[in-house]
Parts: sequence; C-alpha cells; structure tokens
Amino acid sequence: METILQILARELGQSETHVANVVTLIDQGNTIPFIARYRKELHGAMDDTALRTLADRLQYLRNLEQRRQEVCAAVEGQGKLTEALSAAIASASTLAEVEDLYRPYKQKRRTRASIAREKGLEPLSALALALGGPAVDMAQAARDFVDPEKGVETVEAALQGAGDIIAELISDDAGVRRELRSLYLRRAALVSRAADKEPQDSVYRLYYEFRTPVSRALDHQVLAINRGEREGVLKVSVELDPEIACVAVRRMTVPGRAAMDFVRAAADDAYHRLLQPSMEREIRAWLTDQANEGAIRNFGLNLKPLLMQPPVKGKVTMGLDPGYRNGCKVAVVDGTGKVLDTAVVYPTFSKARQQEAIAVLSGLIRRHGVEHIAIGNGTASRETEQMTVELIKAVGGGVSYMIVNEAGASVYSASKLAAEEFPDYDVNLRSAVSIARRLQDPLAELVKIDPKSIGVGQYQHDMPQARLDEALSGVVEDCVNAVGVDLNTASAPLLGRVAGLTAATARNIVKYREENGAFTSRKQVLKVPKVGPKAFEQCAGFLRVPESASILDNTGVHPESYSAAERLLDQCGYQLSDVKAGTIGALRGRIEELGEAELAARCGVGVPTLRDIAGELLKPGRDPRDELPRPILRTDVMEMKDLKPGMELTGTVRNVIDFGVFVDIGVHQDGLVHISRLSGRRVRHPSELLSVGDIVTVWVLEVDGAKKRISLTMQSPDAPA
Repeated sequence: METILQILARELGQSETHVANVVTLIDQGNTIPFIARYRKELHGAMDDTALRTLADRLQYLRNLEQRRQEVCAAVEGQGKLTEALSAAIASASTLAEVEDLYRPYKQKRRTRASIAREKGLEPLSALALALGGPAVDMAQAARDFVDPEKGVETVEAALQGAGDIIAELISDDAGVRRELRSLYLRRAALVSRAADKEPQDSVYRLYYEFRTPVSRALDHQVLAINRGEREGVLKVSVELDPEIACVAVRRMTVPGRAAMDFVRAAADDAYHRLLQPSMEREIRAWLTDQANEGAIRNFGLNLKPLLMQPPVKGKVTMGLDPGYRNGCKVAVVDGTGKVLDTAVVYPTFSKARQQEAIAVLSGLIRRHGVEHIAIGNGTASRETEQMTVELIKAVGGGVSYMIVNEAGASVYSASKLAAEEFPDYDVNLRSAVSIARRLQDPLAELVKIDPKSIGVGQYQHDMPQARLDEALSGVVEDCVNAVGVDLNTASAPLLGRVAGLTAATARNIVKYREENGAFTSRKQVLKVPKVGPKAFEQCAGFLRVPESASILDNTGVHPESYSAAERLLDQCGYQLSDVKAGTIGALRGRIEELGEAELAARCGVGVPTLRDIAGELLKPGRDPRDELPRPILRTDVMEMKDLKPGMELTGTVRNVIDFGVFVDIGVHQDGLVHISRLSGRRVRHPSELLSVGDIVTVWVLEVDGAKKRISLTMQSPDAPA
C-alpha cells in the first residue's frame, strides 16, 4: 500500500524527499509563505499555490486514515471485522469508499428490513441468496415463516419481508454502490425545470428547460441551478435511464442465486426505493462540492491580481464616494494615505449644485496639489465621472481619474476597525478615504475588508464559508508576504497578514510603535510582547525597515542569511555600502564568473537562496507590483451611446468568471468578452489567458442600451479568419 508521502508525491509530481521535507516543515509549525520563500532547497522551489495544495491534500489524507481506523474499531467492536473487510477499508482511497464499507454496520433507524429481521425472516432471505445450490421455491419456503404471533400473517407478508431484507443488503453493498456511482457520473443527466407552469422571466430563464450530462455540467450552471432551487424557482433532478441502472444492479446481485427471480425483484426494489434517491443526493452533493471548489479556486485566481494591482504611490489623491440623496463624499489624502481634508458635495441635485461642487473640488485640488482622483463605481458613479471630466477642464488639466471598485468599502467604513482608525469621521467619509487609498495602494487597503466582500467571484455567498475564508485568507497572506510590509507604516490588519503574526501580535506591534517611536531594526520586533523567536523567524523576512542602519533590513533577505549576503558581496568585491549606493550592477556577472554552485557553497546556502539574495541586493526595497502594467488613468469620459460596433478600445479586466471576462472600457458599464471571443483557439477557462487587472485591447461587438449590456471581443476584426 502507498504511504501518504508516496500518494502526495505521485499526485503532485514532486519527489518523495521534497514532499517529506514540506510535511516536516508544516508539522514544525512553519507557515506556507516562509516555507515557499526561505526553504526552497528543501522543497524544490514549489510555489505558494503548490504548497497550499499539498497542505490541503495532506490534511484530507490524514483525515482519511483517521476515519479508516475509527471504522475498523467500530466494526471490530461488533465482532464482525474480517481480514477481507479490514483490507478493503485499508485500501479505500476516498472517504466515500470508507463510508460505503461501513454502511452495513452502522446503527440505523428502524427500516422495513430491520422490522422484517425482528419478525424472524432473515433465514428466508438467506435461502433466496444462497449460491451454488438447487433452486428454491420461495412461495413454498415462505409457508414455514408464517407466524401471526410475530406479525407475519401470510405467505405474501413473509415474502415481502424477505425481499425488504435483500433490498437493504443490496443497497448497503459497497461494490454495488461504487459501480452505480460510476454509472451515474458517466451516464446520468442534471435536469432543471421551472417550478411554475407559467414562469415569469427571470435570471433563471436559461434553466427552465435545462438538461446536461452530469460529466459536463459546468460549475456556474450547478451553482445557478442550486440557487434557483433554493429560491423555489426551479425543480431539479438527476436522471438516469432506470432500466440501465437496474441492469447494472442485477448483474452484480442476481446471477447464481437460489431464487433468481425473487432476488431480481428485490434488486429492482433496492434501486427504485433505496439506491436511486441515495445516488441522486450523492451526485447532487458531488456536483455542488466540485462547483464550490471551482468557484473558490476562481475567486482566489481573481483576488490575487486584484490585490497585486500596481499602486499609484506618493501622489496626493482625492477619493469620491458617489451618491444621490446623501451627496458625494470627498476625502483628500496625501502620498502616504494621511487624510488632509474632507467635504460633501451635491453634483446630482441640479446644474447649479454641480457647478458649486466643481468650485469646492477645484479649491481642494489647488490647495492640496491633488494629482489623481479615485471614483467609486457604485450609485451615481456615472454622473460623478462626468462631473470629474468638467472639473479637470476647470482646473486646467494636470489631474487624471480612475474608476475604483468600491466593493466592500461600506462594509469597512461601518466596521470597528474603521471607527478606531477614523474616530472623527462619519461612516460616509470613511468610505471616501478608503476609495482614495485603494488607488494609492490596493493591497494595504483591501486587506482591511473581508475578502468575500471584494466582489471578484461568483456565488460567493453560496459557498461553504469556512472553506472559502480559509482559501481566500491564504491568497491574501501570499500577496502580503510577496510584497513585504513596512514595519513603521503598516496598519494592524496589514501586519496581521504577515507570516507568523496574528491579529493580537499585529496590534502589539502598532502599540509598541506608538509608544516607542519608529522601529530602527528588524530585531527590535523581538521586544514586542508575544513576538517570540518562532514568530520572528517566520515574519522577519517579510518586514521592511527603511529607517534601519542596515540596508539588509529593507530587503527580502532573511536575518538568518545576513552573513551569507555579506560573504556573497565580499566574494564579488562589494560591501553593504555599495548596495545602499546602488553600485553593484555587475553583481550577477561576477556570480556567473565565480560559478553559482561554488559561490553558494562558500556562502553556506543553496543555489536558489543565493539567487534570491542576489536579486534582493540588486533592488533593495523593491515592490514586485511595480513591474506590472500601470493602471489606466483617464481624463475624459465616454457613454454607451458613443460606442459603435467595431470600435477599438483599451480596458481593464475587472472580473474573470467561468463563461468570460468583464472589462472596464471607461463607460461606467463593464463589457463582457464571452469565452468564445477571447481567442482564436479553444479556451477551457478564461483564467488560462487573463487575470483581474490585466490591460487588454477589445473591440465592440454589440451594445444594448435598454438592458445595459455591452458585448466585446478580443479577436481583431482585421485578423484572418
């Protein structure tokens, strides 16, 4: 039998040694970001995603092993554990298989079969099931079991009871269930129909008469059907030709029996009464689990590039939170995100109030030197965008704007965290601050919000919330640690996402900073309450201290490798002062001259770590997001009526879902590029080609002003067919 390590190595395509090292590191309490970044020699340079997949699968396999032991113990406690059953349980590769094997031994509520057993009819069922003997006349044999005192009044009642026992035995048979489950997955169809005879038009109209093979059901279809069923709009079933199913059950249970006709009838009853409803529930649950995992995976794929959007750093920014009745909330923040000024204007009330708003905002722009304007994409965003274009003209240019996804801003602004951060501002003004900061540093601001509220998934509120939270938290953690965190400016929520730190230790760091001033070295973190050696080991490499006397404290070089970094510099003829001065441009060339492997050995590290150290020394304080395409900042606005078929536009991918991508093309309403229009070749999922935040060229296919729908393509009209 394969061990857990062997299974993981085979499934992940990794060496058993590397897998064993990762399992040991996880068991020692090391975090995934720390393992990924600072233990590359031990795991063969797996990335964060591969390591999290390994950790998830490890947990499943360990749970499977624990369940195997529990089932064996439970069956043994009944005195029914045979060598064959023990071997079958040990070789079961899924929890479902283990539960199938345990099913006959579970304590059940009273069933028709258990009642028949109480009436003494089990020997009669055994006669029918006997193999290799002469044929049995069941009607004749049943006469011996008629006993009114036991509640068996007639021969028919005795036969019915024996049939019930056989049906339950067939239904509980692990082999039958395994074969039938496989048949359903290959041949069954997922079917949905309108619950009402005359259904009204709704978002579920595609599913009023819908049928697809179970094997081809798409995640978004399953999730939509499930929601429609919960809302009472759809009726859903899993359908398989009953004759095909019954033939499969008969083939495994009837041949060679002493009373084949009787067992055949019991087998058909087992399918229709017990197996079919059970299989339908199982297949629905399996489809839902698969769809949930796919949606969670897709959410994570979208969330990561959203968090990693390039920041617009060091610029005074105005945040506009649009609104009708309560006006447009305004906040001006400096290049570090500190609030400089706030206001509320009412540009949608009338033309006069709009001019008044432009005058107020013009004054704020001139007074504080605003260079960029971030506009929330919610209610009244379109009108606010049009006003902003007039505002830019009024101040003579020099200012640009960007529509910012404000999903979750209201959740944040009403949170305890926002109240602590901005006690002097009301809820509405806090959201304007958040919108401005989202343009300046999306990651630092979005970590304050529950990832589910960021709005780049589909059906996220239908997901298993614990699993969704776990997966999305992992994505946020990976992003934060990939970028690194300034120890002296980071908020508690941002610090709390650093590997090795918790919400409590993050608050302690902020408190220590407020009481003792800025940190001057990484090691100073060890003075913070509850930050011990293990926590420091995990977090230190991801913290940046620009104010430190050592340039290494502002790089991704881990303190455990400082001596190796210094030896590397010495071997190549440099010093730390050269790193600070930026005069080590020839470092990689010298490493190649001396030989990576030889130099790594001299420095006491592996080649992957040597490469990482060299990269950090060449760009101390670097932000990996700076290497990504810059966000599109606009100075003019278009409307849907301005769009014409064939028009070429540049846009930003806002969401990637199963059937396509939504692209912001600067007209307030995002356009949809259907999966069939993404490329000239077949695309299995849009995430193969695009991520949230990508800058793309698109062409307009169709505009439906009434339904506010824009159809786009990424295939150039001039491209050869």
